[in-house]
Amino acid sequence: MIVVNLEKARVIAHEKRRAARDKEMAPWDDIISKQIPGSDLENAVVERQKIRIKYQDLQELMDAAATVEELKELLP
Repeated sequence: MIVVNLEKARVIAHEKRRAARDKEMAPWDDIISKQIPGSDLENAVVERQKIRIKYQDLQELMDAAATVEELKELLP
């Protein structure tokens, strides 16, 4: 029988969550970091905040997961 360490699985799940968040943030980060004229910087800030909230909620769900199966269901 294979036993999965829930804490190690949680660490791996959080790494995948962070990678997904970074990928989703990349276009908005690019706009903000380059200060591209004519781009909607305010919209980029708002969108980044939405993404932060989304992934913060996901982090909390992952932390509360009681089984590896629950973690797998939450993966982005």
